[in-house]
Amino acid sequence: MSTVCVFNFQPTSAQNPKHETSIPKRRKKKNFFEVAQFLPHWGIGYHLAKSHWANVSYEITKINLYKDGRHGKAWGIAHKDGLPIADAPKKISGVHKRCWKYIPSLAKSIGSKENSPKSSETAAKTEVQAA
Repeated sequence: MSTVCVFNFQPTSAQNPKHETSIPKRRKKKNFFEVAQFLPHWGIGYHLAKSHWANVSYEITKINLYKDGRHGKAWGIAHKDGLPIADAPKKISGVHKRCWKYIPSLAKSIGSKENSPKSSETAAKTEVQAA
């Protein structure tokens, strides 16, 4: 009894012509916390929006993050066309849905930079040096 083994040493691209052309893979969209984790201080003071919203975003004011780092709750001030809609922050709904993006054109707002502790410390030091 003799056994014959046949090996096929053709590259996989010859067997599967679809892989020859570089078809971009579909990226898994990110939820709110997966976007915010790459921003400084988990995105506090930065603008995030759902990808299907036009000219609407949230300036993040508070995040309550669960232990896994991908779930939690978030609060922010709604903005339309770069201007705040309301004065008080509200809880952001849909933070676990996979449709969030960072809005770089509305980078950290000027008002939050002026009220930062560092700017008040430097202003106090300047006053002390001037006196």
